[in-house]
Amino acid sequence: MTVTPRVTVVIPVYNEGEAIVRCLDRIGREVLLPAEILVVHDMPEDTTVPYAQEVARTDPRVRTVLNTYGRGPANAIRFGIDQARAPVAVVTMADGSDDPRQIDELARLVDRGVAVAAASRYMPGGQQVGGPRFKRMLSRWAGRTLHWFARVGTRDATNSFKAYDTAFVRQVGIESRTGFEIGLELSAKATRLRLPVAEIPTIWLDRQLGESRFDVGRFLPSYLRWYFFAFGRKLTVSQVAAESVRGSVEKESKVSG
Repeated sequence: MTVTPRVTVVIPVYNEGEAIVRCLDRIGREVLLPAEILVVHDMPEDTTVPYAQEVARTDPRVRTVLNTYGRGPANAIRFGIDQARAPVAVVTMADGSDDPRQIDELARLVDRGVAVAAASRYMPGGQQVGGPRFKRMLSRWAGRTLHWFARVGTRDATNSFKAYDTAFVRQVGIESRTGFEIGLELSAKATRLRLPVAEIPTIWLDRQLGESRFDVGRFLPSYLRWYFFAFGRKLTVSQVAAESVRGSVEKESKVSG
């Protein structure tokens, strides 16, 4: 009998190779809720695929899915959430930086009614170990100011390790196309809709496996767009969609100009 999953774990990957086995083994041990684990890759020849499929032979929760939305982590995450069969989707990285023991806890928060549940490095009990100093500084500053002034319900809006109500995500849509700013985008949208956002403390460890492909200069404009979007009056779902489209058009005109 097939068990309907309560949580879909979305893992965007890019040529992780054998390192994905350790990641999937940890998630497989720690996730106790009925789950599906989607390894989302951009190309059939990605070196992650054969190793993930080997794990899937002994763990039927694991499934490799080919992202057809376009290359890059944002598109992979969008595709993974759209493929989710569970009412809750948790996005986590393949690099060993996130704590898989917290996947169930984040999913249960969404099950209790929050739209976005964040693993927070910057609340009491949380910690960030390692990582580029400038990136840490920007992330902490953004999280604190959004929490203080925009009343976002987490002090770590930029962290990718979050759980989402999949119905909420499908309702508001995802505009991000370049990097890992989806966590910030969806936190900002929930805030403008006055939907609950919650957080739990996490200890984030700098990438344990492989090399980071995060480029601050390339992704910063998109982060700033959603940072400023979080501020403002309450919106309806249709207004959120309209403002998001307007922001996309303005961004494209600035680039083309």
